[in-house]
Amino acid sequence: MSGILIFDTETTDASEPVLIEAAGIYIEGSPFDKQHNVFTQRYNPEKPISYGAMATHHILDEELVGCPKSSEFKLNVNVKYLIGHNIDFDWSVIGKPPVKRIDTLAMARAVYPELDSHGLIALSYALCDVNKRKQLREVLKNAHSALTDVKLCLSVLRNILQKMDLHKWSDIYAFSEESRIPKIMPFGKHKGIAIKALPDDYKIWLRKQPNVDEYLLKALNAAE
Repeated sequence: MSGILIFDTETTDASEPVLIEAAGIYIEGSPFDKQHNVFTQRYNPEKPISYGAMATHHILDEELVGCPKSSEFKLNVNVKYLIGHNIDFDWSVIGKPPVKRIDTLAMARAVYPELDSHGLIALSYALCDVNKRKQLREVLKNAHSALTDVKLCLSVLRNILQKMDLHKWSDIYAFSEESRIPKIMPFGKHKGIAIKALPDDYKIWLRKQPNVDEYLLKALNAAE
């Protein structure tokens, strides 16, 4: 079993998400090779799906009756790298297993800063050959199923690797980690200010706050 998994989930809601669908592609050989090791599975969350989530993925509560319980999902123990678009969300949904995460969203923001949106669908249109956009549009009508999103994520990943000339998974992971460290303050009264330009007393205060994002902490420490 490959140790590289492109992964996506659908959930009951955004605030207290419980897994209702998981899908993945195990990367075997080069990520540019045709991949065959694919899975998708739905789960019973034993709680109602919010209407906001339902409007996104169109999965109905009654369709999950008889599915395995969400708590039964287990990530394959051989997985070393978990790849996804905003992967921390999916990683959290499945219990934050001890694997390295590669975030195509962070990498896309670093590689394509000129784009007005870095969502998976927007990126798919932006990176598509103009002559294939109508064909892509048909695929995107099914977007937000976990399996469709995984396939789109693989396409985005391939574009990033080609543009950045990345080959080794250790280098891809390192680039993802670098891309995830913010350069601009993303929230609060200093939103939009370069982190290196933040007042010292604010940086000290922010470090003491509970649940500060680990990559924001890295940026704060690097700004010293």
